[in-house]
Amino acid sequence: MASKQLFRALVSAQWVAEALRAPRAAQPLRLLDASWYLAKLGRDARREFEERHIPGAAFFDIDQCSDRTSPYDHMLPSAAQFSEYVGRLGVGTATHVVVYDASDQGLYAAPRVWWMFRVFGHRTVSLLNGGLRNWLRQGLPLSSGKSCPEPAEFHAVLDPAYIKTYEDIKENIESRRFQVVDARAAGRFRGTEPEPRDGIEPGHIPGTINIPFTDFLTEDGLEKSPEEIRRLFQDKKVDLSLPLVATCGSGVTACHVALGAYLCGKPDVPIYDGSWVEWYMRAQPEDVISEGRGKTH
Repeated sequence: MASKQLFRALVSAQWVAEALRAPRAAQPLRLLDASWYLAKLGRDARREFEERHIPGAAFFDIDQCSDRTSPYDHMLPSAAQFSEYVGRLGVGTATHVVVYDASDQGLYAAPRVWWMFRVFGHRTVSLLNGGLRNWLRQGLPLSSGKSCPEPAEFHAVLDPAYIKTYEDIKENIESRRFQVVDARAAGRFRGTEPEPRDGIEPGHIPGTINIPFTDFLTEDGLEKSPEEIRRLFQDKKVDLSLPLVATCGSGVTACHVALGAYLCGKPDVPIYDGSWVEWYMRAQPEDVISEGRGKTH
């Protein structure tokens, strides 16, 4: 089975606590707090990091490490920008990166950073299962203050196979070369609940399947088992033996779909980076499917 050769996508809080107690020189560990929140939540992820984080962690800012020239939210940076950014956070070519966030869900934005490392050719990257929420529940140690990691040298090489563009998605409406799963909440997908961004109406891309990202998580905020995730895909009529692409609002929670597929032994799920924000802004009104207002011009 392919999954046996895949680098482990999840590590437990106990594994991280042990790795911090007994570091291995052969494969240095770098923890990254990738907390990010929609503006309407009013949370300041960097300030929260400085108040409390897992010892040795550095803060990864998804908005900072992005293509700042794009009109769309936190689109992928160039390979050179990514290399420089993560190098400053102390990530080198040999580093085992473990990403987490401090969301109420357990994991929210961290899978985006897990995916970014893989896009740029770094395979030794894992997620802390359950995030900071589970770390706190287990009563494990915390630190505070700014982080000052020792810079390292990182060489990113972009793998375009992990990314889909607006043009790819538009062409797929006719060709149906790949399945598309949207990870937003059901109301936003159907067009009955508002989008969190001004000027963007809810709805979905024609032919997409809705699996809200929270469906991949247990009530405790841990990732569901591969068996449960496989059943989730089956129930939604998603065939993991066929090409699959993930989308969401702005390319963050879509990465939960890619993670779920990876845990089922399918590591090749690209993300539509522009996701719904780009689609809504660029698509013709007939390509915005909604039970609500949709797009009128």
